[in-house]
Amino acid sequence: MGKNSTVLVVFASLICCIFMTVVDGIWQPGYVIKSAVKLVLFLLLPLICSLFNRQIAFRSLFRGNKRGLALALGLGILLFAVILAGYFLLSAHFDFSNVASSLTASTGVDKSNFFFVSLYISFVNSLLEEFFFRGFVFTNLKNTSPRIFAHGFSAVLFSLYHTAMMIGWFSFPLFLLVLVGLAVGGVIFNLLNEKGGTVYVSWTVHMFANFAINTIGFLLLK
Repeated sequence: MGKNSTVLVVFASLICCIFMTVVDGIWQPGYVIKSAVKLVLFLLLPLICSLFNRQIAFRSLFRGNKRGLALALGLGILLFAVILAGYFLLSAHFDFSNVASSLTASTGVDKSNFFFVSLYISFVNSLLEEFFFRGFVFTNLKNTSPRIFAHGFSAVLFSLYHTAMMIGWFSFPLFLLVLVGLAVGGVIFNLLNEKGGTVYVSWTVHMFANFAINTIGFLLLK
């Protein structure tokens, strides 16, 4: 039964990310349509999988943990500062001007709607990604397969999932650096989720990372 759960989670998560890669890299609809597609794939499909396999469950992911949330809040603030500092340091050596133009061209995000999109990204989209990558993928794989595989697969998938949406944003060296950073971040989110026993911990840190990225986006669009 455990092997069946592992195969189902791996197969379903790969299908979801491949489909989102097509949406981000080829179809490139507006942000509203893209978000609706992502909601179906990252929320409804895992729930459908849980109907077919009772080992796939999500209820435990949403337990409260005050100590874990306090740690996540501190880490989130630290990560916010590190990302902003990294941007200002790297901006002297790398050209970030393509980010704003690529974002506008591919999703229709510009100065007129950036504030509302950034709120959605920070609060809703981050929770959706945590539910999918740390809840559906990592937690379920950890229960049915070797722990190192659960960490590695979910973190690499989390990193590669962002590839299509970042095409044209950065130079190749910086692009690779970002992908490695996302994979490392995925492992850290896994560990936080594992230690805290709830998706709220990794979600809090993820939110602050998005706060920092949205701040950079605001500076670039301005």
